[in-house]
Amino acid sequence: MQSWKEYQSANKDRFLNELLELLRIPSVSARSENKKDMIACAEAVQKKLLEAGAGKAEIYPTDGHPVVYGEKITDSSKPTVLVYGHYDVQPADPLELWNSGPFDPVIKDGKIFARGSCDDKGQFYMHVKALETLVATNTLVTNIKFIIEGEEEIGSPNLAKFVTSHKELLKADVILISDTAMISMDTPSIDIGVRGLSYIEVEVTGPNRDLHSGVYGGAVANPITMLAKMIASCHDENNHITIPGFYDDVVESTAAERKLMAEAPFDEEEYKKDLGVPALWGEKGYTTNERTGIRPTLELNGIWGGYTGEGAKTVLPAKAYAKISARLVPDQSSAVITEKLLSYFRSIAPAGVTVKAEEHHGGEPYMTPIDSVAYKAAAKAIETTFGKPPIPVRGGGSIPICALFEKELGIKIVFMGFGLDSDNLHSPNEKFDILNFYKGIETIPYFHRYFAEMSGKK
Repeated sequence: MQSWKEYQSANKDRFLNELLELLRIPSVSARSENKKDMIACAEAVQKKLLEAGAGKAEIYPTDGHPVVYGEKITDSSKPTVLVYGHYDVQPADPLELWNSGPFDPVIKDGKIFARGSCDDKGQFYMHVKALETLVATNTLVTNIKFIIEGEEEIGSPNLAKFVTSHKELLKADVILISDTAMISMDTPSIDIGVRGLSYIEVEVTGPNRDLHSGVYGGAVANPITMLAKMIASCHDENNHITIPGFYDDVVESTAAERKLMAEAPFDEEEYKKDLGVPALWGEKGYTTNERTGIRPTLELNGIWGGYTGEGAKTVLPAKAYAKISARLVPDQSSAVITEKLLSYFRSIAPAGVTVKAEEHHGGEPYMTPIDSVAYKAAAKAIETTFGKPPIPVRGGGSIPICALFEKELGIKIVFMGFGLDSDNLHSPNEKFDILNFYKGIETIPYFHRYFAEMSGKK
């Protein structure tokens, strides 16, 4: 019987080619024109699960995009690991900034460039190939279940209904998620928490039509100007968020946690160079890593209005729009923060314009205990393949379903991400190192071994 390493080495080219096939499907959940692509991608995931050795894999329709469920049940007395991932991806815009087609994967300098390569097709597919490795080498010591959804990038609006109505199907001892990042391949880490999310859209309306800016400028409020003033009022001179009550429920990190975070290697000059910025910006009194991990934020995600085409058009626009999101930390509630954001923008509407503010979606912050059996199994697995123990860190991103899973299924989550923060998630030229992809496939089987051993159910 081949060892894990021998099997993976003999099949690594096929593993990679299969991922490239998956990346060619433009499974953009946010756009109605990609609905058929979403179905095609769900069917491809189902097929790959069955080929990898799953005992069954089924597609469950929802009111939106389908959920793919798969399982390999070996023995009811053994622990069960529920793997979560998502096959939907962010829109690829702006297309002109891509060096290659977002859905035409290109390998360059050892990296896969394609939308979804890291977030999250490349990462959930590591688990599919880990299952194949365990089945093919007859070394599976856990039961493995998969829930791969198609709406994570739009806030998972239909997942709660699916989870609550399929609790027995999803019953497990732990949830394993690879939708996060490591500090680096030289400094492995495990996210012990992710931030929550509150996302709103604001519409500012002035006159009943676009106006000539010479004839009416100076007499009528410009919606773009008013919106810009409103947005600028959200932060003070210390980059502290000014929205009343925004920080009321924030759990301040202890000195011990901040000290632990400071142990993670961080090169500010390299960070700035990678991003192409001359200086960093953020809330006064906190380091860069703290600002992106333990502090809540408010960001402008998009703003538009008026004439943006080629050349000039002297217009005073009738409307202006903005998309705004807040990242949340324990114990902030997305519902509470969303209402505060909506109320704030409605209440500060300047004279001369009307403001409409509406919610898009949200999710709760989540923390995972580092003293759990599952976390210890993940840390030991990473130490086995990387040669050094991982550093626990707080992730800056959001995975909206984490709190839902724990509430409805009563089990904890462990994050085992193998991406990097520099992988251009949600940006043009998203990438995923091939070595990271293979490292994930190499490491995940060890998690199952150690989790079974530590659970006493081997």
